[in-house]
Amino acid sequence: MTEALTGEAPRLAAVNSLMAAIADTGRDARRGGYSRPVYSSAELELREWFVAEATSRGLAVERDANGVIWAWWDLPARHDDAAAGADPRAGALVTGSHLDSVPGGGPFDGPLGVASALAAFDVLAAREAAGTLARRRAFAIAVFPEEEGSAFGVACLGSRLITGAIDPVRALNLKDERGTTFAEASRAIGLDPDAMGRDELALSRIGDFVELHVEQGRGLNTEEYTDAAGRGPAVAVASSILGHGRWRLSFTGQGNHAGTTLMTDRADPMIAASQAVLAIRSTGAAQPGARATVGRLEPVPGGTNVIASRVDLWMDVRHADDAVTAALVTQIHEQAQRIAALEGCGVELTEESLSATVHFDASLTRALAASTARTIPGAPALATGAGHDAGVLAAEVPTGMLFVRNPSGISHSPEEYVEDDDATAGTAALADALEDLL
Repeated sequence: MTEALTGEAPRLAAVNSLMAAIADTGRDARRGGYSRPVYSSAELELREWFVAEATSRGLAVERDANGVIWAWWDLPARHDDAAAGADPRAGALVTGSHLDSVPGGGPFDGPLGVASALAAFDVLAAREAAGTLARRRAFAIAVFPEEEGSAFGVACLGSRLITGAIDPVRALNLKDERGTTFAEASRAIGLDPDAMGRDELALSRIGDFVELHVEQGRGLNTEEYTDAAGRGPAVAVASSILGHGRWRLSFTGQGNHAGTTLMTDRADPMIAASQAVLAIRSTGAAQPGARATVGRLEPVPGGTNVIASRVDLWMDVRHADDAVTAALVTQIHEQAQRIAALEGCGVELTEESLSATVHFDASLTRALAASTARTIPGAPALATGAGHDAGVLAAEVPTGMLFVRNPSGISHSPEEYVEDDDATAGTAALADALEDLL
């Protein structure tokens, strides 16, 4: 960090105290890490924390019809704008992330971007008060719901609804593991399901969107970027997001008694599903640059002494070339059909979500790189295999991302980690980038 920023060090370092304040929310004693599914008590507590923090800073907080929370730093009112009926928030600069988590996830995925946004705002407000920042547009921090898709199965559900990337009827009928629909969960926290869907006003108010996020791999710690001490730069600028999707394979067989059914008389979907898991792994490994993962498998009815009648498994497939992703899924489906037939079972493939490869806005990415270079010399450009709300919004508005170094390279796990100094540096890079864009 440069000497010019040393006077702002306490405000920049506040990101760490903000993260510490929520460190006990949503801890998962069984899995380890954090489980903060959307609209759970833990996620709602974090949303209340954000609203309190934003309100204490004088930001105007509102929740839209899709459950996104917006905290606005408006421009001073001008008579000519009001007379002309112009929206003073049109074309605003927006930053933010999400507060929900995967089951047993780490502490930084999502909340780091929100905490960094709050701390960066403190820096920007101080600069404006000192006369070194003259804003030309409004600014907002946004918190998106159900980014992980851990409750209702579709990632980035809030940003998909705003952009119209998902049919609201489909979204409202999504169910969590308890059978609660998204409509029911939304209504329970005071949202009107009938009002959900593409939001032209919200989109018109996003001139640029910048999301800071923990790096979810070890790109910043690879030999290409590390120094003599083996330490990589604290921050990177995102270049792209791999195309990715989620599919469910449902294997159906004959439910029966585990003790009375001869091994030769079985049509066991668990055997078919187990072989499919191995086939999915080998298919992904055979394609350079691909990722193919099964992270969830559910037998029905799920008794220890019961041969399942159905087994559902969910797979995640990713590749930079969307055509390759589609071909991999087709190949996996064909393999699953052969495997199921050999076991006397059937199988059905259902697409649950799909996102094309995203290349972030070139002009905005160059601006982020120029800003970041002032405080983080040598900050590289990195592609990521993880999906983000910024990737969904990219189809509608210019978006970009900053990544903060994760020494472990591990994410979606309790071992996810960010050092305090790196979080502070990430906030500094975000604040500088936002100032340049404001």
